[in-house]
Amino acid sequence: MTALAGTVFGTIGALAAFPLRLAAREVERQQGQVRRGVNRRTSHVVFGRLYLTKGEAEIERRVAAERTAGRKLISENGFLRLLGLMKAPEASALSRQSLIDQSRLAAADLDLLSLFDAFEHDGEPYSFRDLILARKYAGLIAGGASWGAIARSVHRCGPVASLTAKSLNVGSQHGRADAIYLEGGQSELDGQLLFDLGSPDDDTLEELFADAEAAEEAEHHEQAAALYQRCLAIDPSDAIAAFNRANCLRAAGRAAEAAHDYARAIKCDPGFVEAWFNLAGLMTEQGRDASARRHLQKAIALDANYADAVFNLARLEFDAGNLAEARRHWSRYLELDANSEWARMAAKGIQFVDLQLARMSAG
Repeated sequence: MTALAGTVFGTIGALAAFPLRLAAREVERQQGQVRRGVNRRTSHVVFGRLYLTKGEAEIERRVAAERTAGRKLISENGFLRLLGLMKAPEASALSRQSLIDQSRLAAADLDLLSLFDAFEHDGEPYSFRDLILARKYAGLIAGGASWGAIARSVHRCGPVASLTAKSLNVGSQHGRADAIYLEGGQSELDGQLLFDLGSPDDDTLEELFADAEAAEEAEHHEQAAALYQRCLAIDPSDAIAAFNRANCLRAAGRAAEAAHDYARAIKCDPGFVEAWFNLAGLMTEQGRDASARRHLQKAIALDANYADAVFNLARLEFDAGNLAEARRHWSRYLELDANSEWARMAAKGIQFVDLQLARMSAG
């Protein structure tokens, strides 16, 4: 049994320093799993540095959402160190709070810059070099730079620790608000990434997946489905791509194909709870209640706290006239969610069932 046994990593954004294919191989060797995107089973979220191409507001929203969901957030370098694929920096002793106090860098900026590897360490304890960098970054932010501009710029020069001996300036002083400059603005930070171990397929797949996600988010369902299909042609084992494609096909009214891809996602990852749940929803829409019931029961067996699955199963049992089963599932739902509109519906369902059962007893 390894330390990563049972750990499920999800990636948001493409990795810049290392091909996901190679990282996934090492995770599997250590008895964990890694998938593009995030689902209910995801315990650790790796933020790839190429996600920095997104707007800062979108990144901050997504980071906050994953943190609120209770997932552990990891940087690229932190991920590679966890896998033993990258050497850890020298021993360090500075706590997060000490770094904030001594550098005057805002806590939120420190956390985001750490998440995108703008420091030698990706979390506490930090090093003295990290303190020097934090002071430089605080000065840049005071001069008008954003944390995103700093994170995008510092990775153009190789190891970030090399910046401790260099003077950094805000690009807005030189007509570039989105860049950081060296040596009084004589040159923008530039250079190559630390690793160049990818292949054309790696690059193409990451770009395709990002394009597919963007098309899906824009509700261009047919286009997104076609892009996810191209991802699957490169990596047929990608359960997330199959699941996302199924969602797009379902939204486009192509139910039979959607069912096929939900099943494909389940075949790639039998523990993919959302795929079982969405396939159940599709079966319900088609009036195939027996199949829907089996799929919902499977989803709940995999994740007993999946409130939506519990609610839908209660409703399915109620419609079938299985009042005692409906009541049991609605009661369970209220244990998971006591305050939402769905909870009020569940409570009303229980009241109705109790009334019906009382009448039946009286009759």
